[in-house]
Amino acid sequence: METVRRHIESQVLSLTGLALGGVDFESPKGDPGLFGPDSISWKVHGDFSSMLIGGISALLLQMLHPAALGGVWDHSNFRADMLGRLRRTGQFISATTYGSRGDAEKLIERVRRIHDNVHGTLPDGTTYAASDPDLLTWVHVAEVSCFLASHLRYLNPDLSGEEQDRYYNEIALIAERLGAREVPRSRAEVAAYLQRMRPRLRYDERTREVVNVLFNAPAPSFLAKPFGLLMMRAGIDLLPDWATDQLGLSLGSLQRQLIRSSVKRSVPLLRWAVRNGSLHRARRRMGLPPLR
Repeated sequence: METVRRHIESQVLSLTGLALGGVDFESPKGDPGLFGPDSISWKVHGDFSSMLIGGISALLLQMLHPAALGGVWDHSNFRADMLGRLRRTGQFISATTYGSRGDAEKLIERVRRIHDNVHGTLPDGTTYAASDPDLLTWVHVAEVSCFLASHLRYLNPDLSGEEQDRYYNEIALIAERLGAREVPRSRAEVAAYLQRMRPRLRYDERTREVVNVLFNAPAPSFLAKPFGLLMMRAGIDLLPDWATDQLGLSLGSLQRQLIRSSVKRSVPLLRWAVRNGSLHRARRRMGLPPLR
């Protein structure tokens, strides 16, 4: 069974930012990083499956914003390396959550420098810049709202409203370090923000191509492909109804039931197998016992 566990774990970790290397989550000893083990962010970001589903959902939601889509379209090789893009995003999230303070701050500064060079003009003549504080707020809110929604659906539906608000308040730190402004810090503020943003969101041929590339991204192994397709569908299912309608990806009630039951049957195996993820390594850095 240990051989089987290690094989599954290696397949899972190959999909994450850990596959990129460059961040040592186990040193320096005792460094709590930006949040520390008692934070709600450590709880919400600690499960691979729910974070993957939330990340897919967040990417779909983010791409409805013309400026966010423009940055991806003009300044990335997403068509050839969608998996690499997902890994880089995963590395940033895991390192800023679980890495040492030095590694977290280094990655934040690196992303800020990248953003400074990402700017352009949309098809309608509107200019955009990845460093725009309002755009950074959109990307952040789309991301963390999906992470929390996935955590509630697939890991801990009993997370209290107080803890949910604490999560939004905590994780706003990353957005602000990147240059975002007026970042929502509670469930009520996030809901109101998303409602205000809806008139600005668009779906067009470019959005459709990004969605198609995401669904056809090559999996690192034969076994990962069916799991990846399930995660994609779960990411769609996690979106607000208005977003799936806008994307043309609406699901029927039976489809939603099948997706959710399939995810809930598969994730216990992954949670059993993964014992060396970012959270596990960070706990070792902090001298904490292994997770059961």
